[in-house]
Amino acid sequence: MARRFVVEADGGSRGNPGPAGYGAVVLDAETGEPLAEVAEYIGTATNNVAEYKGLIAGLRAAKALDPEAEVRVRMDSKLVIEQMSGRWKIKHPDMRPLAAEAKAIMPPGQLTYEWIPREKNKHADRLANEAMDAGKRGEQWQPKVPPGGTLAAGAAEAAGPAAPADDALAEPAATGAPAVGWGSADLGTPATFVLLRHGETPLTPEKRFSGSGGTDPGLSDVGRHQAERVAAALAARGTIQAIVTSPLRRCRETADAVARRLGLDVRVEEGLRETDFGAWEGLTFAEVKERHPDDLEAWLASTKVAPTGGGESFATVTRRVALSRDKLIARYTGRTVLLVTHVTPIKTLVRLALGAPPETLFRMELSAASLSAVAYYADGNASLRLLNETAHLR
Repeated sequence: MARRFVVEADGGSRGNPGPAGYGAVVLDAETGEPLAEVAEYIGTATNNVAEYKGLIAGLRAAKALDPEAEVRVRMDSKLVIEQMSGRWKIKHPDMRPLAAEAKAIMPPGQLTYEWIPREKNKHADRLANEAMDAGKRGEQWQPKVPPGGTLAAGAAEAAGPAAPADDALAEPAATGAPAVGWGSADLGTPATFVLLRHGETPLTPEKRFSGSGGTDPGLSDVGRHQAERVAAALAARGTIQAIVTSPLRRCRETADAVARRLGLDVRVEEGLRETDFGAWEGLTFAEVKERHPDDLEAWLASTKVAPTGGGESFATVTRRVALSRDKLIARYTGRTVLLVTHVTPIKTLVRLALGAPPETLFRMELSAASLSAVAYYADGNASLRLLNETAHLR
């Protein structure tokens, strides 16, 4: 069943036109829990422009959490609600491109629009005013609820993100953050995740499904050699300050090899484990296609479909990976951390950092013992810095 979100959005202008900003919040439709907040000071603009920009930002944040979610938009702008619902014509030339931009974000069949009185839109109104106040001070607005609903300082930890969709191809998280730009604000040192895929196991060269529901193989002789090579390369760089690993044996063995070289302890993070491939564990793609052709076709077509026999959908994996991401960002603010994990979690983190669609997972190559890196900034934005580096193995 599709996830259901509520997007509440607002915008304001102190002068109309005048200094303007917008705010939007994505809520879990079942619990009312805030999953993402976004706001931005946009300079001189009218109320209507700011309101449309708030809608656009809210829809983008919802799509980042799950592109297949059903979304109910609630705003106190009668103009925006009626125009987006198709009941009012869009006559003003400034509104037409904004409305077109909003309509292009998600399929219309996933969206409904509802007008609400201003007193019921206080969360989004507060965010818009915070953004305008920050702009007046020459600062950037900072989210209190990062994409995914995990805690900001002092807040209770939320149950699961962002950005996530139901699959490893699904969303939690691209980003509900302000648009990336050349802002002058000093965002400080980012939390940088150096993403290391574990070394080879006996199953790796045979390209067999090897997730968290199989035999939990350890490293092969080749894999152990790869782990030592990457450990030496990381030691030479001298930037790793902490090590976190998936609980699976192949990752723990890889992480231990690096930890011995760097003199660091290893923390285990359950959310970094590989997808559970159910009955497909240990099989090649060709074998799965022969034995479970319909199930495989459905799995390839939707991130919400799990492998045969009770495995995990990519959307489910995305939610737990994004939750772990947010926990680790909070724990390691400003530090460089090595995450030793698997193909699906690494591709998911990269995809979410880029705000890329789910099918991106099938368009990345990750070699055994390869390194990738993503930096996460204080404003909620992320930057991909490295992908599938294997120079240390050559």
